[in-house]
Amino acid sequence: MIVVTGATGQLGSAVVDRLLERVPAEQIGISVRDPRKAVGLAERGVRVRHGDFDDAASLAEAFEGAEQVLLVSASTTGEAALRRHRTAIEAARKADVGRIVYTSHMGANRASPFAPMPDHATTEVMLAESGLAFTALRNGFYASSGVMLLGQALRTGEVAAPEDGPVSWTAHADLAEAAAIVLTERSVDGPTAALTGATAVDLAGIAAVASEVTGLPIRRTVVSDAQYREDLVAHGVPAPAAEMLVGLFAASRNREFAAVDPTLERLLGRPLLTIRDALAAHSSG
Repeated sequence: MIVVTGATGQLGSAVVDRLLERVPAEQIGISVRDPRKAVGLAERGVRVRHGDFDDAASLAEAFEGAEQVLLVSASTTGEAALRRHRTAIEAARKADVGRIVYTSHMGANRASPFAPMPDHATTEVMLAESGLAFTALRNGFYASSGVMLLGQALRTGEVAAPEDGPVSWTAHADLAEAAAIVLTERSVDGPTAALTGATAVDLAGIAAVASEVTGLPIRRTVVSDAQYREDLVAHGVPAPAAEMLVGLFAASRNREFAAVDPTLERLLGRPLLTIRDALAAHSSG
């Protein structure tokens, strides 16, 4: 059995959909904090069990009988995220899970200024030291995040943000399909190559594409990290979240997300979705 954690989230739910195209439903289980949100999957024959990274006993039940677990990374950062990942890895070990597939990141790096990246790097070390077989999917940066960085630009005609660098934006749908392939074909061990989009685009490039897609001129202006942080907080963004976004720009300036690798396209055997596709879907929605 393949058990997917976080299976009601955007990535996890898409992985389950792709798995259902590849294996019978009775070979799939999900571990979710609120099973009521997964009634539709239960009706399709998927095993639904309560599993919470803060409750080791719940994970023991959720992982029962699993040959593989897809460990979707926690939505928190820092020690809270590492504690949850540690609990999940230990629960998998005690449940005799054969392999963990972890949703890591292309920018996994203990020295990164973007808070999730040291967490991914440390979790990969935990997996290597666990004694379990594992695959760390070093996923590219979500294209939906690139769209999010435009903020109100589609209304105001301007996107003001700190200096940045190119990012190889990658679609949730492509990464979900890749995870399903890796889980069912068992073709990759250890950390993967970067699973990225086919091109790297900075925020000015995103603004230019958004202008083409929408027909609305969008200007990219550069502000200081301090001004950006101050503006976010003034608009109600909690200070820790504002600081994390500033860290994202600092990391992209360091070109931590600029690499483009053909592995994902080879794995899927088809052209990848692009930031243009993400912007077109957003503007039509």
